[in-house]
Amino acid sequence: MGAGSRSRTGTGSWWGLLRRNNPRAIRAFEAGRGKRIGLVLTTTGRKSGLPRKTPLQFEQLEGEIYVGSARGEQADWYRNLVADPAVQVQMGSEIYTARAEPLGGPDEILAFLHLRLQRHPLMIRMLLLIHGLPPWAGERDLRRLAERLAVVALRDLRRVSPSAPTSPAGSTHA
Repeated sequence: MGAGSRSRTGTGSWWGLLRRNNPRAIRAFEAGRGKRIGLVLTTTGRKSGLPRKTPLQFEQLEGEIYVGSARGEQADWYRNLVADPAVQVQMGSEIYTARAEPLGGPDEILAFLHLRLQRHPLMIRMLLLIHGLPPWAGERDLRRLAERLAVVALRDLRRVSPSAPTSPAGSTHA
């Protein structure tokens, strides 16, 4: 990507590199390598209607799977699932359908960042750098980052009975 296609934060080349690596990451996750941190999310293209696969890291908390978009709401996979929240999740050889539910706001995303920072500090410190923030950021910088990101809960539809709500009232997320 040239300089003209870079985002406001100057990360255009970084996102292009990740996108070019996606097919390799998808093959690895589908083969079961890295299944404790990575999954393949299949969304329906909002324009094409075709299945679109994206490799993503995830966090599991209290039986729920959460994925974050470092590009925020601009990521294609995120925009696809907003248009159609019915998704397919593959973790190793396990494949299931899920309903994608974006988290409510910066406070929930900040809590997700704190969890990721605790479990994967190097990854989050790299993310801070990519977004032009200091890698040893304090609460203020983490909050600024949370305002740029998007996080989604993937509700496993196998676990939800037809009469059960898809989002328990009063629940808190990562």
